[in-house]
Amino acid sequence: MAQFIKIYEDKPSEAAIDRVVKVLKDGGLVIYPTDTVYGLGCDITNTKALERIAKIKGVKLDKANFSFICHDLSNLSDYVKQIDTATFKLLKRALPGPYTFILPGNTNLPKEFKKKTTVGIRVPDNSIALEIVRQLGNPIVSTSIRDEDDVIEYTTDPELIFEKWQNLVDVVVDGGYGDNIGSTIIDLSGHEPIVVREGKGSLDIL
Repeated sequence: MAQFIKIYEDKPSEAAIDRVVKVLKDGGLVIYPTDTVYGLGCDITNTKALERIAKIKGVKLDKANFSFICHDLSNLSDYVKQIDTATFKLLKRALPGPYTFILPGNTNLPKEFKKKTTVGIRVPDNSIALEIVRQLGNPIVSTSIRDEDDVIEYTTDPELIFEKWQNLVDVVVDGGYGDNIGSTIIDLSGHEPIVVREGKGSLDIL
């Protein structure tokens, strides 16, 4: 059964964050709060953990559209081809925030994602998520736990999330009630920005 760890966003406990990071480093799966819906994530460097998430979501790993949760834009060059100044300024304006940006991937992508030409990058405006990634030292591969067909209560209430997911994951972080609206997805891999999904993030940044 998963651990249920309470962490306060206004002052995340270092000891609690350490417990979550240890589980990630050991190949565990973690459900954690973001600035939108709760996310299901694992260490980007752990193949077995990536395969577990793909199985839970019912997708093939090499075809999965998972996001990379980064602490800030310094991780970008690890996984993304060089971007132009206008694109970088747009990212700086929007992040941290409730956006997923699709960017052209480079040859350093983990082997599980080598077939993909693009990568979704998130820097959520949530101190718990950012602290977990900062202490882990590399991005988390993440997907939302929201059921796309149905706005259901468990997606926002950590205790209901725990009831549903306790036998599938290793940690559920209680960071307070989540949101029911996903991130705004903007594709920046071509010549012009394309809005793939309008979510919580305003389009005024474009």
